[in-house]
Amino acid sequence: MGTFGTGPFDEGRRGIGTWGWVLRGAAAGAAGTTALNAVTYLDMAARGRGASSTPEQTVEKLAEKAHVEIPGDEQTRQNRLQGLGTMTGMVAGVGVGVLVGLVRSLGLRSQPVVGTALITGGVLVAANGPMAVLGISDPRTWSATDWVSDVVPHVAYAAVVKTTMDAFDR
Repeated sequence: MGTFGTGPFDEGRRGIGTWGWVLRGAAAGAAGTTALNAVTYLDMAARGRGASSTPEQTVEKLAEKAHVEIPGDEQTRQNRLQGLGTMTGMVAGVGVGVLVGLVRSLGLRSQPVVGTALITGGVLVAANGPMAVLGISDPRTWSATDWVSDVVPHVAYAAVVKTTMDAFDR
């Protein structure tokens, strides 16, 4: 067993190696994604608002840039885009969790508020960065309500990821 925090491939405290932390991060990311979705759907139900179409637009733009056709008649194609858009959110959520696991494997720890804030920032970039880069959405033009609708679910995600990772470390 390695010494706590001596490198990315040691076993750290508790004998958990890098891959163990990566898997724990993926699980924490999946749990966080579930929390994000629950808060988002609760907001949609409470305010009677529809789902965002930006994930599908992102998939469509990425497919165009990659010269990949999304097949099917208009309805089938739209259903595929919707499914793929949802999947990209899950991949981003689990992916950020994996990154948190990698950071944890290096022996880095943070206080709950600091860690939650850092994870929130990371997941906001992962979720909104591609849409901004592709010109689908410009966060600089969002209203306060738009920001709250976006930030609150991502804070829920981060709080669940941070709490889960901390629980793995006990």
